Amino acid sequence: MKNIVLLITDTFRYDNLEDRARRPIRTPELDAFSQRRGTSIEGFHTGSFPTIPHRTDVATSKLGWPHFPWQPIDLSSRNHIARLLGRQGYVSQLICDCPHLFNARFQQSFTAAFQHRGQEGDKHLLHLNDDIPVVMPHAKTRRVPSFRGSTLADTHRWINRDVTTEAGTFSARTASTTVQWLEENYQADPFFLWVDFFDPHEPWDAPEYLVKRYDPEYTGTPMIHCNYGPATDYTDVELQNLWAHYAAETELVDRHIGRVLQKLDDLELWDDTIVVITSDHGTSIGEHNRTGKSNICDHDKRYWPIYPEVSHVPFLIGGAAIPDGASLQLLAQPVDILPTLAELAGVTLDPREPFEGISFAPCLRNGTENHRELSVTGGFIKPTADGMVPPESTTPWVTDGRWGFAPVGHNGPAELFDLSVDPFAEQDVAADHSDVTGSLFDGFIDYLQKHNASKELVKCWTENTAV
Repeated sequence: MKNIVLLITDTFRYDNLEDRARRPIRTPELDAFSQRRGTSIEGFHTGSFPTIPHRTDVATSKLGWPHFPWQPIDLSSRNHIARLLGRQGYVSQLICDCPHLFNARFQQSFTAAFQHRGQEGDKHLLHLNDDIPVVMPHAKTRRVPSFRGSTLADTHRWINRDVTTEAGTFSARTASTTVQWLEENYQADPFFLWVDFFDPHEPWDAPEYLVKRYDPEYTGTPMIHCNYGPATDYTDVELQNLWAHYAAETELVDRHIGRVLQKLDDLELWDDTIVVITSDHGTSIGEHNRTGKSNICDHDKRYWPIYPEVSHVPFLIGGAAIPDGASLQLLAQPVDILPTLAELAGVTLDPREPFEGISFAPCLRNGTENHRELSVTGGFIKPTADGMVPPESTTPWVTDGRWGFAPVGHNGPAELFDLSVDPFAEQDVAADHSDVTGSLFDGFIDYLQKHNASKELVKCWTENTAV
């Protein structure tokens, strides 16, 4: 049986890598891994959205979003990747700085679990003799939740004692802990190591000298946290600085994942270890006149479809006998990860509930691309009393690879985009392709029914989708 190393980042966009972005970000470590060490799945989209629902899909191979809100993992499924592997002889370790995993009881099935505290305003050691300074204007950032009238941006900087060095950043600390664990446990055969980097999730607190490399002329207040609302709340230069902070933190995540990969090389683990690098979702930084990933703004009345800058994420896999430098244009989703890893690792699992994911191990081995016909990304909603999609909801995204479809678009009517020429989903062509829109809508409803969505939910999406 092979070792498994699962490296999950948060809010890491697909177009951060290589030359895909309009505004390039330096990601030399992941680019090198993709080109020389592993295989890149180009059509990987998140399933259940956002953070904990995504990780529940990964850990259980059960699709959550049609059924469950954000909740502890044991309330969603009796499956857990660490428990299933443990029954087959694996030692398992969780290392994370994501502030939500322990609250959602992910750690309870691991042999051991370790968390770096303090991300996103996570309060671990108070110092209330010191005032909480205002880091950025409250009108320019997310306002809820708050602590003593201070925003997440303010609280994050204060609780972490205003870290200004790279060594003090969370990605550096989490990578350092991971390197130590590998050095002290690499002979434990087999092992399962889940490392969860919350960066590049906001607040974006990379050292300002790194931010300056992306925005050298800016002299205003550092924009370290998005508003989860209209991008037009920012001036053009503020919006550029917001992106620069995201870019600098993304570069650090790439750098520190590279240190973990280097340690795997030092310890000569590649032949016996499967390594996955992926993310839960991306974020909007100006696209579709939005910043953030969901609408929690008091003056934005739009629906927020999970457009490609949010739904489309990297998925890199290498080690063992996985082909080097390959790129596969196949559609896959987080529920597919667990059965794929089990097949590649040569381990037979006995889940308490049947897996809903489909292994794409044969595609990896054979270089084939026939896996899923559609990928669907969605977040849990509770229909209103009259069966409507609640106002300002995050709404699903459906893609067959070429076409992208929002059953409920930002103003309500369904939207369609030709991703082959419009990868950022900017030009709605639904009016010109009613046949495609109808086909994708039928596929979406069929997907919900196959995953045993309630009749109430299916009716809600059916009656609220104008195609």
